[in-house]
Amino acid sequence: MSQTLPERRGATTPERWEPFTELEQMTDRMRRMLEQTFGGLGWTSPLERGGWSPLVDLEETDDAYVVEAEVPGVKREDLNIELAGDELSISGEIKEHQRQGTLRRQTRRTGRFDYRVSLPSHVDSEKVDASLADGVLTVRVPKAERAQRRRIEVKS
Repeated sequence: MSQTLPERRGATTPERWEPFTELEQMTDRMRRMLEQTFGGLGWTSPLERGGWSPLVDLEETDDAYVVEAEVPGVKREDLNIELAGDELSISGEIKEHQRQGTLRRQTRRTGRFDYRVSLPSHVDSEKVDASLADGVLTVRVPKAERAQRRRIEVKS
């Protein structure tokens, strides 16, 4: 009974493992698979569109909607906040700063970003206020008087 032994490689240097290359290849395969499955629907990733959306919390209180968006590194003058009807739009840009050396890896987001949310109707667009502190943008959109919750007392 003969037993086959694994083939032994020569004295060459082993290939260097590149985990990010494997990750990029896997991401590319997944993108192609999604395109084959859902192709023709016009779906593109945020990176392919040239933008991204910040992480956002949306809270409803009794008298307002409060939107908190993480936008570290964004200056006030690079932000644009608009309320059109019941749609709140937050856009801006994180500019890439000048580097002295060679950039080996970049995981921080840069470039244009855009976030849109449809709020329930009956908001008071005249009293919207926004503040930026510690990399968090807070937009407070008050509810209109008629949309605010009020307690109705039952009479006997």
